This record gives sequence, C-alpha cells and structure tokens, in this order.
Amino acid sequence: MCCPCSLLGLFALFVAGKCSYSPEPDQQRRLPPGWVSLGRADPEEELSLTFALRQQNVKRLSELVQAVSDPGSPRYGKYLTLEDVAELVRPSPLTLHTVQKWLLAAGARNCHSVTTQDFLTCWLSVRQAELLLSGAEFHHYVGGPAETHAVRSLHPYRLPKALAPHVDFVGGLHRFPPTSTLRQHPEPQVPGTVGLHLGVTPSVIRKRYNLTAQDVGSGTTNNSQACAQFLEQYFHDSDLAEFMRLFGGDFAHQASVARVVGQQGRGRAGIEASLDVEYLMSAGANISTWVYSSPGRHESQEPFLQWLLLLSNESALPYVHTVSYGDDEDSLSSTYIQRVNTELMKAAARGLTLLFASGDSGAGCWSVSGRHQFRPSFPASSPYVTTVGGTSFQNPFRVTDEVVDYISGGGFSNVFPRPSYQEEAVTRYLSSSPHLPPSSYFNASGRAYPDVAALSDGYWVVSNHVPIPWVSGTSASTPVFGGLLSLINEHRILRGLPPLGFLNPRLYQKHGAGLFDVTRGCHESCLNEEVEGQGFCSGPGWDPVTGWGTPNFPALLKTLMNP
Repeated sequence: MCCPCSLLGLFALFVAGKCSYSPEPDQQRRLPPGWVSLGRADPEEELSLTFALRQQNVKRLSELVQAVSDPGSPRYGKYLTLEDVAELVRPSPLTLHTVQKWLLAAGARNCHSVTTQDFLTCWLSVRQAELLLSGAEFHHYVGGPAETHAVRSLHPYRLPKALAPHVDFVGGLHRFPPTSTLRQHPEPQVPGTVGLHLGVTPSVIRKRYNLTAQDVGSGTTNNSQACAQFLEQYFHDSDLAEFMRLFGGDFAHQASVARVVGQQGRGRAGIEASLDVEYLMSAGANISTWVYSSPGRHESQEPFLQWLLLLSNESALPYVHTVSYGDDEDSLSSTYIQRVNTELMKAAARGLTLLFASGDSGAGCWSVSGRHQFRPSFPASSPYVTTVGGTSFQNPFRVTDEVVDYISGGGFSNVFPRPSYQEEAVTRYLSSSPHLPPSSYFNASGRAYPDVAALSDGYWVVSNHVPIPWVSGTSASTPVFGGLLSLINEHRILRGLPPLGFLNPRLYQKHGAGLFDVTRGCHESCLNEEVEGQGFCSGPGWDPVTGWGTPNFPALLKTLMNP
C-alpha cells in the first residue's frame, strides 16, 4: 500500500521515492533517427519545463464545440472568447494550490501561467528537475538536417501520487523537435512547352481552383491568417518579396508578413518555412498574415506545445491557422494526445479554423508483434481539426483534373473514435470501396482523415533568393487550402457573418459540395507481400486519401456563405 501523501510532506515524500506514479508510461523514449547524444547536461544548467494542469469541464467544452460548429444548432457561430474558455476549463483552486506549492518547494522560479491557467512554465536547474521528476536524466542531443539542439531525457519520469488528480504531464522531457518531410523531385523532362506549365505556381493554383483577379482580400476588414512553423527554419522577407515579384503579378497581394510571433532567426531560410508563407499569402492573397516561428526555442522546450500555450494566452488571434506538423500516434503518450486534443477543442470553441497537413507517408506502416499495420499521424487524426491531403495533376505539365499524390497521408486513428459528423461518409466508403486493405491493417471505427485535399506536388518556392522547383508535400497543400478559406472568411465578415470556425461538421453535412471529387489513385503503405505498398484508394465522395476533394473556389464560396 502507498502511504498517504499530505501536501506539506509532498516534496519530502517524493524525494524519498515513495508514493510516485508515471504520467506517461506509454510515451516513446527512443532517440529519433539522425539524433546523437552530446552527453549529460550540467547539473547547474537552466531548464524550462511546462506543467500541464488538470482541466475542468472538458465534456462541457466538447458539447459547446458541437453547438457553435453545427449549422443546425441555434448556437452556431456564437463562439466563446478566450475568457469564456478560461472560465470553463480553469483548473480547480486545489489543483492550482497543490502544484504551485510542490514547485515552490522544489525551487522552481520564474513560473508563468497562461490566461486559461491550465499550463505552468517554470525554470529549474537540471539538478532540481532530476530531483523533482524522479528517474529523469537530461542529456544534450543534436540532430536533423538543421543540426537542431535539444535537452531531453530518454528515461521515464515519475511524480508524487498526490499529484495524479492535478497534473496531466510535464513537457520538455521526451518529445523531440520535428524534421521536415518535404521532398524535392528531379525536374521531369518534357519535350516542348507550348500550353504547358513547368511546375505549380500561384497562377497555376488560381487557374485550377477557379479564382479570378478579384478573389483577394479587401484590405478593409480585421481578417487575418497564420501559419505555424516548428522546424529550426525561418523565412526571409526578401524571399517573399522576390516570390511575389516573380509569381504574384496578376493579383493584389501583400509582400510582407504582418506579425512574427516567436524567434525569427538570421540564418539561411528554410524551404518549408518559405513554402508555408509564400503559398498562404498567395492563395489567401491580400490578407494580413502572421507567422508563428519556432516558438519553443529554448532547447528544453517542445515547439508544438509552446504554440498551443500561445493560443491559450492571446485573446485576438487570426481566424485560420495552417500547420505542417505531425507525429506518429503510437510515438506519443495517451495522456499527451488527449490533452493536446483538448487544446485543439479550445481553439474550435473560439471559432478558429485549424488546418493540419495529413502527412507525407501515405497510410504509413509499422510492425506490431510481428504483424504489419498502417500508422496514423497526430494531430492529423484529431477530430477537432480539418486535415488536408495531397493531389497531383493527372498530366504533370497541364492544368488538368487531379489524382492522388501517392504520399498523401490518410487513414484511421487508433486513439480517437469516429466522430458523429463523419459517420455517414465513412460508413459509405467502407461498404462501397472495391480496394479496401485487409481489416487487420487499420481501425475501421477510428476517426478517419483527411477531410479535404489540394495540390501537393511540384511547387516552385523562392528560398535564399533562389527559385527552387518541384517541391512536394502536404506542407504545400495545407497553406493553399487555408488561404482559400481566409478569402471565404473575408466575404463572411463583409456580410456580417461569423468566421467559419471549426469546419468539419458543416463540410460533412454538405457532402463535399464546392469541392472537386478526386476519384483516381491510391497512396503508399507497407512494402510487403500482403498489400504490396498500396494503402487506401480514392473513390466517389469522401475517401481516406483525399477526403471530400480539392477546392472549386466559386462553388465552395457559395456553399460556405450560407449563414
């Protein structure tokens, strides 16, 4: 039996190793490929750790998201303010008191909360942190194409049992910064160029998705959009200006970012950072744009988690956010995934449209007890985000119908059950698709994704003053779809309607109206004899490769302008 842990004796009992539990026993703690240890961190080195405090009324929050996002609800479009959300989810006084007392006893300092009071970020020395988080052992690591530095622990940590009702997890121990999955293909050889295009540019996107020169922001509203970047990458204003000079001549646009949140480094520009900004600002042309740039820059912080904290601490935010970030679901602890899902729910309740890239590994693949299975990605699999897959032109040199881009991420969550809004669409796909993989490869009752798609193959990007061709990935399709939704928000705001908010309930109710249905092609998966590298295939209506399809802007505008 565990001894009773009083608040007064919390720290002392904990140091003695009694009454402890593991908040994240299922968190993957392997070193990612390409990362190496540089040795133990100095005991006096300072760390910034984030404590996720237990929230209240999460079920009620879920009900409110449904009410404000469903066009059939009397509460549709009546979004919560950040203060409303804080009132709902704020941890109990007991939780706040218990955690603060525990951290104070451990010597934590410079602790900062957020408006919703459900995160606490504190500074501790490595020695104090290893005492506080029993079992943790902090090392310096370096890895990834940008040689990113991080301080992490590959050992599980434990907390006093008395904190079990009060702390969900501690951020800054296990999860490593992401690396880019963008691909650059060699330029295909094509005889002659009459009537052909040599890669995707803003004019190609605008032609394919039926935008006119008039389909730009008015410059008269408070409309804004944002992209979030978690790689050790930065964009350069000069690259954006050069991109617009080369490719933005036939539509009104803004040539600079309105606001950068986080650190904007002085090093070389990254292709992915350049791509995000250039295509969000050319698809959502002439709309004020924010960039969240590597906000978790201290080596002991998790960049994605730091972005979530920023959302919980800012009352006025852009209406559309595009994010090209993902992890394998199975690499994350269930505690972390559920808590991040609640953070995404908070954003949906506030009327924010969050678009996540579906990933660039098709259905994915991993081996469980010697059996192959598909490998879903998170947050793409969250039921509270709109997930964007990828397509290619049927003829890569002409603006033609689209087919599946074989890298387009998609599948079924092993964590989240299928939400009610997609019940009909997914059931129809599962019962009618002639090319379903064996049922042992996927969880047919899970949240299915993506929800929509856009071109993801063969983009031109300007980075470090150089135009770079044939860049591919759902990191490209996501800002394009996001920019078009920003244009629709512009029309809604001018008409006195609320912004679109969480799109999925409406999207599925409309059965993909306003989207080009993509019905040809399959994405990649396990290279074995059973499935031979083929995952799911697209078909009429919704499918787990391209969702409902790609935007036909005038029709989508009409569909989403109804109150």
